[in-house]
Amino acid sequence: MRLLIVEDEKRLANSLAKGLVAEGFVVDVAYDGLTGLDRALSGEYDLILLDIMLPGRNGYRVCADLRAAGSEVPVLMLTAKDGEYDEAEGLDTGADDYLTKPFSYVVLLARIRALLRRRTRGAAPVIELGDLRLEPAARRVFRGDDEVELTAKEYAVLEHLATNAGQVVSKTQILDHVWDAAYDGDPNIIEVYVSALRRKLDTPFGRKAITTVRGSGYRLARDGG
Repeated sequence: MRLLIVEDEKRLANSLAKGLVAEGFVVDVAYDGLTGLDRALSGEYDLILLDIMLPGRNGYRVCADLRAAGSEVPVLMLTAKDGEYDEAEGLDTGADDYLTKPFSYVVLLARIRALLRRRTRGAAPVIELGDLRLEPAARRVFRGDDEVELTAKEYAVLEHLATNAGQVVSKTQILDHVWDAAYDGDPNIIEVYVSALRRKLDTPFGRKAITTVRGSGYRLARDGG
């Protein structure tokens, strides 16, 4: 899951990002409303944490602009302001939930997960490709009856390939989905994770689920290999 934090208090934004990354999320951060709006419109996010009192463009306007542009990404508004009017205004502009500072990180995490569950409620709770099965909510992977242990990044790469099964997915697409916008390392890091997935999902079971399409990217077989 990819999240965007739009928060001008840098210590808070970076602290939240660090905690959410530890929970297995991919997190991008913007420190003002204009940058946040630009990233929200140009990126693919599963949820946005949006402060209200932002320089450049306040959270109300950012949220309203997102909805006007047709974006349905869940928005959780964060603010130091308190009161029914402020909450109502935030929800009226299209926000999905509202949290007043200071807040408990545990409560924030629960709200995030609740919004993500609501967003994916209509989606299949399990991705099945032959005997390869992914359970996104629990981040578990099985080959037949055998559970395969994956790291958070390995799982994220596999899930992205699985949701695009049968299609060629480029290294750039995987980087954009699984790594944050600040990553400027070698894109060949993808090869390391694909190799790890093959060692865990294919070799022990005599399968060949992930194929390399030279010059283009990778394809995960629709039947699981």
